Amino acid sequence: MQDLTLDPAGLRGDCANCFGLCCVALPFARSADFAVDKRAGTPCRNLQDDHRCGIHTRLRQEGFTGCTVYDCFGAGQRVSQVTFGGEDWREGSAERARLMFEVFPVVRQLHELLRYLAEALALPAARPVHADLRRVLKRTEELAGGSPEELSRVDVGAHRQEVGGLLLRAGELTRAGVRGSRKDRRGADLMGARLKGADLRGVSLRGACLIAADLTGADLRTADLLGADLRNADLTDADLTGALFLTQPQLNAARGSAGTRFPGALTRPAHWVGEG
Repeated sequence: MQDLTLDPAGLRGDCANCFGLCCVALPFARSADFAVDKRAGTPCRNLQDDHRCGIHTRLRQEGFTGCTVYDCFGAGQRVSQVTFGGEDWREGSAERARLMFEVFPVVRQLHELLRYLAEALALPAARPVHADLRRVLKRTEELAGGSPEELSRVDVGAHRQEVGGLLLRAGELTRAGVRGSRKDRRGADLMGARLKGADLRGVSLRGACLIAADLTGADLRTADLLGADLRNADLTDADLTGALFLTQPQLNAARGSAGTRFPGALTRPAHWVGEG
């Protein structure tokens, strides 16, 4: 397996090298995000024999918006090609398939942590905790590289807690260099909030609920967005340059425009075309 910290592409989903694990292992309930109910371990009705989605280009129109905002952070191809050595769940035993579906969400969480840790290590202001970040990154990679049986025994919650403390410190050190009050709005309920043009530079919005919030033209430079819920938030012409721990799934879940600015490692969602 390549060094994921040196190859960010390894922390992005590569459906061509995955056996459609997110379309099988994960459950979803009929809602605004999904048109039907599906149990964990049951293939989605749209999954084809080649492990591709039969309605990939029409997911939003067909009522599967939730699929368009999901990213496994590269866990799919790792579990498919490395953890299980290219063993297709359709061809192996039912027990092996069950184990594959069980460890996929575990590796997905570990890969998400690797993505955050790699970003934190790139923050110059977080240098005081770089040694600890490197230590837990190495441990996270070791866990993700375990055998199926080892992965099934990983206490992801406990590991996330350890990593989370270091990421919090890295964010605090970085935000300390931003002028102003640098408010702490962790976990704040800002659903539908009117924040048009708001100066949110250096503000901690970790875990904040920003569903359908109006962030048009808001300044979110160096804001800590780890775990923030941006579903249907309006980011038209907002500036998220240097936003901390912003992920592609968060961006995909929001609405934006050609004028929305964000970190260079991310890409402009296709559904933003024509918005704003």
